[in-house]
Amino acid sequence: MTFAVINTGGKQYKVSANDKLRLEKLSTNEGEVVEFDQVLLTNKDNEIDIGEPIVEGAKVQGKILNQTKNRTVIVFKKKKTKFSKKKRAQTTNFCSSNHENFWKKWKIII
Repeated sequence: MTFAVINTGGKQYKVSANDKLRLEKLSTNEGEVVEFDQVLLTNKDNEIDIGEPIVEGAKVQGKILNQTKNRTVIVFKKKKTKFSKKKRAQTTNFCSSNHENFWKKWKIII
């Protein structure tokens, strides 16, 4: 099984071919191809390469499917005292991506 671990948006994701992920919002448009060059680990047929901290020459290519907002999270705080309550809402942006190709030292390793 071929997979890679990438770092984007301060988070780590395990990615294999034709996976769909929900990532933090990227500054690209829908339908564009994005290359992730911060690959932390690659695995091809139990041949594991671990980066220190990243694997040199390894890249993961993905396509942005859509960019939308996540559901609204409501935060409500209340204390026993009179008039001490807060209600806030937060909506985070995210994008969905489909990962297609893996490169390790400029070769496709699918």
